[in-house]
Amino acid sequence: MITVQAVDVLRLLPEIILSAFAILVMVLDPFVETRKSSLGWLSLVGVIAAGVGMLWTSQALGDSFGHSFVVDQFSLYFIFIFLLVAALTILGSVRYLERENVNYGEFYALILMATVGACFMAASTELIMIFIGLEISSISTYILAGFKRHDAQSNEASLKYFLLGSFATAFFLYGVAFIYGLTGTTNLIAIHERLANGDPAGTSHFLWIAVILMFVGIAFKSSTAPFQIWTPDVYQGAPAPVSALLSTGPKAAAFAIFLRIFLGGMATAGSVTFWVVWVSALLTMCLGNLGALFQSNVKRLLGYSSIAHAGYVLVGIAAALRLGGDEGSAPVLFYLVAYALMNVGAFVLVAHLAGTGERATSIDDFTGLGHARPGVAAVLSVLLLSLAGLPITAGFFAKFYVFRAAIHAHLIGLTIVAVLNSVVSWYYYLKIVVAMYMREGKTATDTVGLPWPLGAALFVSVVGVFFLGLFPNLFLDLANLSARPLP
Repeated sequence: MITVQAVDVLRLLPEIILSAFAILVMVLDPFVETRKSSLGWLSLVGVIAAGVGMLWTSQALGDSFGHSFVVDQFSLYFIFIFLLVAALTILGSVRYLERENVNYGEFYALILMATVGACFMAASTELIMIFIGLEISSISTYILAGFKRHDAQSNEASLKYFLLGSFATAFFLYGVAFIYGLTGTTNLIAIHERLANGDPAGTSHFLWIAVILMFVGIAFKSSTAPFQIWTPDVYQGAPAPVSALLSTGPKAAAFAIFLRIFLGGMATAGSVTFWVVWVSALLTMCLGNLGALFQSNVKRLLGYSSIAHAGYVLVGIAAALRLGGDEGSAPVLFYLVAYALMNVGAFVLVAHLAGTGERATSIDDFTGLGHARPGVAAVLSVLLLSLAGLPITAGFFAKFYVFRAAIHAHLIGLTIVAVLNSVVSWYYYLKIVVAMYMREGKTATDTVGLPWPLGAALFVSVVGVFFLGLFPNLFLDLANLSARPLP
């Protein structure tokens, strides 16, 4: 019998606050006919309040509700990432929704609920709870991807994401069923104990099947090979601020449950998990970077870039599996917060530059932007070059720490492939920079001044990119404290 105490509710405070504000936004939406942007500001207040709640919750570390939910340094780190992504996405969406004539309050409520689902995914030590969080996040993002309901591309993106996501969820549940059959529990802490004390020879084949099935479900959510094919189509068709959210929040949540499950509860399956991750990392990096080389649409290019970055994260996870400790996990955590800052900033700025209907998303449309809008071009250049790995930016140290962990794990071949892929990525990022500064012509992008909410989001992104690039140890120390996937 599970008894609920006051401290259990306290440990759920960020999720409760986000849910309450999502409901409040939906209730108020019919009464706000003209100034729908006010609901965006209300949602932003909700995110900030959840952040304050997270600080309060951090004083009451421990598990809740029958060991199914835990507040530890690991979950708090990821909740911080999710709240950061939600805040930047809201700031980048306020004027976008007005411009595109899709200014509906449920957009902000869905962002808040997607964040709630991601928080549950990171904080759960119970596979059923992880599944519930996964579905809360997924259903919200399915709707967000098709939010431009009169746009055929947006509808197509939503449909593809929904159909393929449903199949991936089924695979994940089959894996959970196998684990329950092997151990008699779905609690990750109990699974870890029973697998460690059980008979590996008698359960190994079923354990491998469970690992592969669960990996399929998580690989789809994190857009890693060979289940990444949906990513460019969905990112291109979805509203650009939604693409910013999809490429960072749900992806970070997927990697959080990957670490919880495969470096925590099912750590004894390390050998088969390692090779699955190794192969996926290799394919993900290569397919993502090679695909990006041939793209002329900036949103699609960033979609392939997102795949490649997921491959770099998998390199860190492979290192963690080989080392059997926190040395690989900490660089992964650092990489995810750096990537969130870079990618959200790039997508929301592209959303503004693309103009009404996102008509100007071709690389050629950015021709001459450096002369027409030097400040905006400089911000976009910083974000793109950080994604490429320019020194003194967050992207450089994110890759450096992951590659160093891989070398320490003696994954020399995988590290060489990762470095070569990183070099290749410079070409397609620089294509945009070259178009902005080194080609003659008048830009086809929107040259209207940046609305101040978007300017605030970009300020946070750029300052964060340089802060992590100039003082990486400050945040890496926090990542090291948060790197243990099970309490």
